[in-house]
Amino acid sequence: MAATSQRRPPGWHALGAFWAIVVAVAGCGCLVLQLLGPPLPRVVPVAAPVPVAQAPKPAPVAAPTPPGQIAAPQPALLEQSSLYPPAMLPRIGPNGQVSRIVYARPFKAEQRPTIAIVITGLGMSEAESRAAIETLPGPVSLAFSPYAPNPDSLLDLSRKAGHEMLISLPLEPQGYPLNDAGSKSLLTGASPSQNAANLEWSLSRIQGYVGAMRTVLDDLSQRGLLYVDPRPGKSIDNLAQVPGRSIDVVIDDPQSRADIEGKLAALERLARERGSALGFAGPLRPVTVERIATWARGLADKGMVLAPVSALINPLVQPEGVAR
Repeated sequence: MAATSQRRPPGWHALGAFWAIVVAVAGCGCLVLQLLGPPLPRVVPVAAPVPVAQAPKPAPVAAPTPPGQIAAPQPALLEQSSLYPPAMLPRIGPNGQVSRIVYARPFKAEQRPTIAIVITGLGMSEAESRAAIETLPGPVSLAFSPYAPNPDSLLDLSRKAGHEMLISLPLEPQGYPLNDAGSKSLLTGASPSQNAANLEWSLSRIQGYVGAMRTVLDDLSQRGLLYVDPRPGKSIDNLAQVPGRSIDVVIDDPQSRADIEGKLAALERLARERGSALGFAGPLRPVTVERIATWARGLADKGMVLAPVSALINPLVQPEGVAR
């Protein structure tokens, strides 16, 4: 019996072609996904954080000064010199602090006769200056020369030893020009601008001092400093805008041991008569240092007290302390 041929339904070829195309497209898609790798993570936009207001940082507080020492230079009491940057000049602090108080040696006012001594010329000889700082009792005040070449280590040693410090201002000396006080002297024949520049140079040479020897009063007043006039008996009654005092006795003129001891005895007599006396010596000499140091050791036995120079100029504002 002969085989009978089967007939496919109409449209079969078209349906087969359609599915063949679907399978081919799916295969290509899988191949592309394999080549691209896994999908990247979805990035979700995040709002920028709102800045939080920060409390202002407190101003740095100076470390407390150890008992018997002088405060280190305070940034609030300094400003940069306009003529000699980066050198610094003293100024009155934002809260009214002044150098003549901040850098004063603590002293408790007493009823006993009081003597203060200022020695000038510190810083010119490293060895002699160091010996004076270490030998003299703490209440003796030291005036540094603006011409001192390297004063920083001596200033630090003076603070640790409890010595108040001043800066000596080079004014025109007697006998000028044969007697010369240096290239930065304040001269009567110089212009006001030149003298002002020389004064600024002198005041910027060291920091942390209570005042100046000799003076241009207006500028010292604006910078919170005191002054000491080295001319014995000079009246300062009309200069009340600047706390100051003139000396009573020049201790080392003449310079012999016997004369120095006689001048120290004169200081004692004045202190008993007036309640206080201020002595002056300089420039720095070993014999003066040795005589003053020896004399000072017996002062308490005479019923007298040695004080820093600031205690005679601003006696009502000195904090209490223990003398060295």
